Amino acid sequence: MRESGHERDDRRDDRDGTGGVDVAKERRTRALILGSVNLSGVARVRDARAKLLDHALSLPGAWLDHPWGEDVAKIGKKVFVFFGIDGPELGLGVKLPRSLLFARTQPFVKRFGYGLDASGWVAARFAKGDDVPLQLLREWIEESYEAVAPKKRVAASAKRART
Repeated sequence: MRESGHERDDRRDDRDGTGGVDVAKERRTRALILGSVNLSGVARVRDARAKLLDHALSLPGAWLDHPWGEDVAKIGKKVFVFFGIDGPELGLGVKLPRSLLFARTQPFVKRFGYGLDASGWVAARFAKGDDVPLQLLREWIEESYEAVAPKKRVAASAKRART
């Protein structure tokens, strides 16, 4: 007889791209505490990209690069936000070590691909005319920056923010 947790029905797989996470349970939990997330600052796709790019580049040491013909925000040599190619749709890729499970429950979040989804990266996609939750995406950009930036820079940035 197999130990509990090893039976076929008890195992979760990753065929749906959730990393074995019970997405329905995460959504129910998130619905109970949704009031704690500030979803204000909603914008349209046309304006959102410029505002989010400006926000990313306002972080200490951040700069704009164009590998593969796409816009990315970097700290040092490391990408912390993928913006993709400018167009009628908005795509945003960020690394979310703290907010990953919540992010995966959002209808606009897709698998990142290229193997990066396995290390905590998610892709947020918005079509023309969609409302974009700017404040939430700003928070995700900051979280991605903190995850990728050298720890000395993050500590200095946090110290500056407190003074």
